[in-house]
Amino acid sequence: MTSVPLEDPPAITTPTFWQNIGDFFVSAGWNVLTVVSIIIGAFLLVWILRFVIHRVVNRIVNGAKNKANVDDTQALERSPLASVRLVQRTRTLGSILSNIVNVTVVVIALLLIINILAPTALGSLTLLTAAVGAGLGFGAQNIVKDVLNGIFIVAEDQVGIGDVVDLGLATGIVEYVSVRVTHVRDVNGTLWYVRNGEITRIGNLSQGWSRVILDLSVATDSDIDEVERVMLDTAKGLAKDPKWRTRIIEQPEVWGLESISGDALVIRLVIKTRANAKDDVARELRMRLKHSIDEMGISLPSLTAVMPSGLEGAQRVRGANPPRTRPNPVAPAAEGAVWKPKRTAKKKTSPGDEPGSTPGGPS
Repeated sequence: MTSVPLEDPPAITTPTFWQNIGDFFVSAGWNVLTVVSIIIGAFLLVWILRFVIHRVVNRIVNGAKNKANVDDTQALERSPLASVRLVQRTRTLGSILSNIVNVTVVVIALLLIINILAPTALGSLTLLTAAVGAGLGFGAQNIVKDVLNGIFIVAEDQVGIGDVVDLGLATGIVEYVSVRVTHVRDVNGTLWYVRNGEITRIGNLSQGWSRVILDLSVATDSDIDEVERVMLDTAKGLAKDPKWRTRIIEQPEVWGLESISGDALVIRLVIKTRANAKDDVARELRMRLKHSIDEMGISLPSLTAVMPSGLEGAQRVRGANPPRTRPNPVAPAAEGAVWKPKRTAKKKTSPGDEPGSTPGGPS
């Protein structure tokens, strides 16, 4: 009699199988819990950092508003330029820091999640990211250059929204500044998108002060001293005008005889103005000079405004080698407060009292 061998019980009924299943779900559960914790922690970290950045930005902006005694940001345009630029620079840097925080936290969270779900894949991912980084280093180096240049431009307050700038590539009013591009609208209305990495020099015409330079050409037989006197008096009259005196920073100066040609003598007049009022002051001064010279009976071959450049601009930007002009009278400052008695009204005389009469006189 032959015995039939018994079949092995199926694997699903063995304790080892169910133990492996349990270990798998426990491990998967812990991995899922860890991934969820990382995601929640990343969101909390981003929220905290963005909250801190927002609080710092608001603190600086509110401080500028309180210092300028205004309630809204638009009213800062009537306040000193430093307050406006502080608000612009602070908000721009705040948005840049927020973007950096978002990207950094997301990248770190992804690396931690990959390390938990596939620990062996992180080494391969490292090699892959090294290859991708090398490729991006050659292909996206212009983007990195643009971003780095943009960060320094904003941080160093080289340009701001509303500034009149000369970027070499474009000249006009800045309408938008970001870490990669700057938007400039020229006088014709064309909007130029200038990459920050292509900007090698910036000429800002809206920071600090500007100088109106007028060259007046008169006939060679004109009385130079008289012409200079009339020009200086006309410019001083403009500086004292209530409408224009807030736009003029310093007293006008006549820099003297600038050049001599065969048919004209060129005399230079300069006025230091606020940066955003240069063109308006120049137009008004030209009109007043034209009227003053016409009253003298002198014809004007040419009347132009010049913008020094190169070596000339470098010498004149700070008024280097200033010419000798007539001194402007300055009232001496009082050394101390002088007390004066209060003046009282004179006592009215009675109708019977006449000048010259004495009390107790003959009746």
